[in-house]
Amino acid sequence: MKNLMMINGVKAFINFDPDAETFRGEFVGLNGGADFYGESINQLEAEGAKSLSVFLEMCQERGIEPYKNFSGKFNVRISPEVHARLNEIALSQSISLNAAVENAVNDYIAHSA
Repeated sequence: MKNLMMINGVKAFINFDPDAETFRGEFVGLNGGADFYGESINQLEAEGAKSLSVFLEMCQERGIEPYKNFSGKFNVRISPEVHARLNEIALSQSISLNAAVENAVNDYIAHSA
């Protein structure tokens, strides 16, 4: 996956911020915002580690779970035509609509890495 950095086991997306003329990192999967800036990979890693440490300490002090919990449920809005076609395909394969969607999402993830 592009623009992804692991800092102390936590994923962060990295983008260039043209306003600040530097790189900006933002952690993924946290229950709050924890971003960081740097002009090099080494600086991004160091600043990211500091930002993550501060975030985790604040969560511990406040008794907050630092990581998002995902239930496995989410709503998807698609056109009625796509919904009908997906349902037909799922029925033809003797699988549920949920299984068809999960298969499609897994394919998307596999081809996005």
